[in-house]
Amino acid sequence: MTLAELTSFVVVATLLVMSPGPNGVLIAKTVPTSGRGAGLANVVGFVAAFYLHGALSIFGISLILVQSAQLFLIVKLLGAGYLCWIGIKALHAAWKGDAPLASVAPAKRRRQLRTAFAEGFLTNALNPKVSMFYLAAFPQFIPHAAGGETAIGTAFTLVVAHSLINAVWFGAMVVLFARLASAARHPGFQRWLKGVTGAVFIGFGAKLAMMRAT
Repeated sequence: MTLAELTSFVVVATLLVMSPGPNGVLIAKTVPTSGRGAGLANVVGFVAAFYLHGALSIFGISLILVQSAQLFLIVKLLGAGYLCWIGIKALHAAWKGDAPLASVAPAKRRRQLRTAFAEGFLTNALNPKVSMFYLAAFPQFIPHAAGGETAIGTAFTLVVAHSLINAVWFGAMVVLFARLASAARHPGFQRWLKGVTGAVFIGFGAKLAMMRAT
C-alpha cells in the first residue's frame, strides 16, 4: 500500500467520522449527565466495533481475492455507486442549506462505564453508515492483486487508522464537548463539511468505477 493510497483512505474515513451520525448523538447524550469517563467509554466502544466491522469485511475480501474478476467488478461497482450516492446526497444537502442539527437531550440517568462501553459498541456496530462503508467501499482500498496475507495486513492497517481517527475526533469532542458540539452544529460548518464530503466522495466513486483488476 502506497502513501497516496493510505492518504486517500484517511481522507474518506475522516469525512465519515466527522459527518453527523449516531456516534455523535450518543456522546451528546452521555457526557452531560455521566461525565467525561463515560463519554470516553463510549469512544472505546466505538473503536472496538470498528474491529468487528473490519473482521467481517476482511473475510469477504479474502474470498473476493481468490475468486474471478467478475466478483471484483461487482464489488467495485457497488463501492463506487455507494460513494457517489453519499456524495450526491451531501452536495444536495449543502446546496439546500439544511437546518443545523437539533439539540440532543441529555440522558436521564448516569451511566456506568461498562454500560457506556456497551452502548458505544452497539451504536457503532449497528450504524448502517459504517456497515455500508465496510461492505461496499472498504474493499476498494485493498490491493486486490496482492496475496492473501498482504491484503489482510493492509486491511488491518486501514482498520487501525479508521479507529484512531474515530478515537481522536470523538475523544476531543468528549474533552471539549461544549465548544466542539456548538461548532459542529453551526450551519456554515455543516454546509462546508457536506460540500467537501460530496465532492470528495463523488471523485473517489468515479476513480473506483474506472479502476481495473490486474
